[in-house]
Amino acid sequence: MAILAGDALLAEAFRTMSRGALDYGIDLEVTTDIILEISQTAGFSGLVGGQVVDIESEGQDVDLPTVEYIHTHKTGALILGSLRAGAKLGGSSGDELEAITRYGGRIGLAFQVVDDILDIVGESSKLGKDVGSDEARNKATYPGVVGIEESKRLAENLVDEAVSHLTVLRNRAEPLEEIGRYLIRRTS
Repeated sequence: MAILAGDALLAEAFRTMSRGALDYGIDLEVTTDIILEISQTAGFSGLVGGQVVDIESEGQDVDLPTVEYIHTHKTGALILGSLRAGAKLGGSSGDELEAITRYGGRIGLAFQVVDDILDIVGESSKLGKDVGSDEARNKATYPGVVGIEESKRLAENLVDEAVSHLTVLRNRAEPLEEIGRYLIRRTS
């Protein structure tokens, strides 16, 4: 049932995007581009591919590039794809879309690094899952490969790097900068 629910929700996402274009008069070329973006984000070159490597890596000794691949192709891909879709809907292209893309790639990875950290030092009641569940399942994580302190430094550096890419957006970047800073402080 869980797999069927996931399949249904994915199909519903594409129906909703298509219906939105028809109901709100969004340009069909933009809509098609966004549907392509999200299908790549969710498919084998994004979420599904990252999940496959994640599952195959459980219980294995993995290196840093493998952990980075997993994280950038799962949650990181969803965050990046969502940011790019929103930017395209808002009319961004060229330098602005490139800035959002660079920001999204770094923020997506930072989000997952912080998630790995919270799985060790967070509170189960805030996380909605048992603390230590990644370690119990011997999952590939940043703290597992580089340690918790280096993971914290990496997350901060990723957010700083992400925010640095937003200069082309000037004052319109403030909400994205705040999201980035929130990632470091979040507890759930």
